[in-house]
Amino acid sequence: MENEAQRPVWPLALIALAAIGLYLYSSIEVVSDSPGDRGVGGVAEIEALAEKSDTNVLFILVDTLRAARMGVYGYERDTTPFLSELASTGIRFDRHIAQSSWTKTSMASMWTGMNPVRSGITKFDHTISSEIRMPAEILAEAGLRPIGMFRNGWVSGYFGFDQGFEKYYRPGGGVVNKALQRQRPNALAHGNDEGLIGDAVEFLRIHGKTSRWMLYLHLMDLHEYTYDEESALFGSQVSDLYDNSIRRTDWVLSTLYAYMQGAGLLENTIVVVLSDHGEAFGERGFEGHARSVFPETTETPLIVSLPFEIEGGIVVKDKTTNIDVWPTLLDLLGIADDGDRDGISRMPELLAAAQGARVDRPEGDISVAFLDETWGRPGTDPRPAISVIDGEYRYLRGTDDAGESMETLLKTDDGQTADRLEEFPEVASRLREEADRQLAMEPEYSSDTIELDEMQLDQLRALGYELP
Repeated sequence: MENEAQRPVWPLALIALAAIGLYLYSSIEVVSDSPGDRGVGGVAEIEALAEKSDTNVLFILVDTLRAARMGVYGYERDTTPFLSELASTGIRFDRHIAQSSWTKTSMASMWTGMNPVRSGITKFDHTISSEIRMPAEILAEAGLRPIGMFRNGWVSGYFGFDQGFEKYYRPGGGVVNKALQRQRPNALAHGNDEGLIGDAVEFLRIHGKTSRWMLYLHLMDLHEYTYDEESALFGSQVSDLYDNSIRRTDWVLSTLYAYMQGAGLLENTIVVVLSDHGEAFGERGFEGHARSVFPETTETPLIVSLPFEIEGGIVVKDKTTNIDVWPTLLDLLGIADDGDRDGISRMPELLAAAQGARVDRPEGDISVAFLDETWGRPGTDPRPAISVIDGEYRYLRGTDDAGESMETLLKTDDGQTADRLEEFPEVASRLREEADRQLAMEPEYSSDTIELDEMQLDQLRALGYELP
């Protein structure tokens, strides 16, 4: 169950931090490393991390962050100055795939390392099986303190996401800046990301140097298109407001990084920034997310900063996925994982990229994104939408914006815009068969269902979703 009863109470600290945050925001654009703060490393230092026993992990999940709308991924607008700086001396995974366009299914796959059908978490009332060995459990056994702070109710502890965490809770509302604007007025999630960062800073102030830890932060302001006057740089249309919100989230992350830099915590911390899904703006008739598995909602960022700088940074061109993230991090930390995962460690690709090379793709290295289009309707038959990605090709089938069945084959050489089914029939046939194979799988573990009470349903409805 969710460890709400154990949550620390830091109201005065949150008030002070919120006030400090307002001041900092008016005076700081981007906070980046001073040269030489963390030292410089390369392949040898990356490999040596597995032998160290004092490395921490800061695991930051920015909900609803689409890679193609980030300056660090080549977007023409400067939406991510801080993350661009972070990647410039770290690692950026160039084409990274989330396993769903809906938070709960996507996060269940990320934590379990299993594709959605196999994990069995596809409906709004499903819970993660206690039989699955989760990363927080593995890290705790290795001597790290797993702490989780989240603002999205779909990853609440009552769905099983708290497994292995020492503390796992939703921070309180804190002080809300009245200058903040939210494009989604019905999105009434608890507090804002500054409050969550305030809790994180307080944890780090007390425990940052006295124990080894993994701190998971699930940010939510971007989901609500939260922005303010300072970040309102790109216009007033819905799509512009999303970009404004990315810019503000980028600043919020920079304040946490600045604290860690000043506290001397970066020299032994791996910082990971990623997302559960992206966002669509009508490119194929869809708006938002949790409705399809096109590239707009399933191609997301993955940026990793190590305890040392990498001159010029590393860009991993090979396709990777969210189910690869924890196998890769555990490998990087030298922590054994005997779990039965679909994801694999991408250390070979990372080390090759650090040397300006690439490795041969593992045989059968396909990626899957899945959504049960009836995820919010109890008692309904599944209506699957699925993408199978193999190199430059993406096969997709599901329901189009008019409610009709559809299938398409996309290719990266035209930005995944045109249907290429007739042009590449053999590729389409092969990936269609793989989609059938994925959909025919049975869940590896039995997934219990939970009967949500009205308060829990209201918390989820407040995210803007329609639920019974």
